Amino acid sequence: MQETDLRTPAAGWDIHCHTRFSDGTETPDTLMRQARDIGLHGVAITDHDTWNGWQEAEAASRAYGIPLIRGTEITAHVDHTSVHILGYLYDPHDEDLAAMFRRTRTARLNRVREMVERIHADYPQVTWECVSRQVREGSQTTIGRPHIADALVALGICRDRNEAFSTIIASTNKYYIPVPSPTPLEVTRTVKKAGGAVVVAHAGDRSRNRQLLSDERLEELIDAGLDGIEVYHRGNLPDQRRRLKDIADSHGLIVTGGSDWHGAGKPNPLGENLTSDENVQRLVEGRALPVL
Repeated sequence: MQETDLRTPAAGWDIHCHTRFSDGTETPDTLMRQARDIGLHGVAITDHDTWNGWQEAEAASRAYGIPLIRGTEITAHVDHTSVHILGYLYDPHDEDLAAMFRRTRTARLNRVREMVERIHADYPQVTWECVSRQVREGSQTTIGRPHIADALVALGICRDRNEAFSTIIASTNKYYIPVPSPTPLEVTRTVKKAGGAVVVAHAGDRSRNRQLLSDERLEELIDAGLDGIEVYHRGNLPDQRRRLKDIADSHGLIVTGGSDWHGAGKPNPLGENLTSDENVQRLVEGRALPVL
């Protein structure tokens, strides 16, 4: 395989983007406007464990003339490994899927509250009220560690999110609590049942996990109906891009890419990694929802 095979497409869709309905800093309207301004062929909204930003994104899609894929990044866990699954164009009224989201969002909220209590013991100025002020969309927001990070920055304890994540709220710190999550297999089966497409996100990112998702676990997801693998992501270094692309190619899976854009919440620029028009077409065919 040539090195050029591991490079993101030169043009296409950014199908991994977050807004302030989870841990991004910008609105869905800003996402769609920026996508138009930089010439993307289309974009996907994939906030964590929610579809609450879809309505605003739909309105912006029509206003700016940018095609929209509605999706969600779903948190899962197996073998001491955090796994993120991108679900696209599923039926949001599917009760099993809705129940899974309710459980996960409640668990996330409780986990963040407990982390704040632990931090407060050593940093009394860090309170739940301070963290709540960082939540942009009220009860519609999926709350997570980035909101604690933003509170730490607002209080002057950390310079930015990166410092917060590498120190006080790092996964190795005593304040950290893992996210209670379903397994990747459960997520894959549930999204497929709801008529959606399933892609495993940034599975080769060593900065997220000491232990990466194994080939055997990927095979398990493929047997359950996995549609694609996100190869083009800044966290997947060349050796992992090669590994993941080889697995995708050998099983006829869709190869995708996305920036993992969070506005000012991460340095990842919109459109940094892309999915080709051809692979987007494969991804969206026969799903419960259409592309807008």
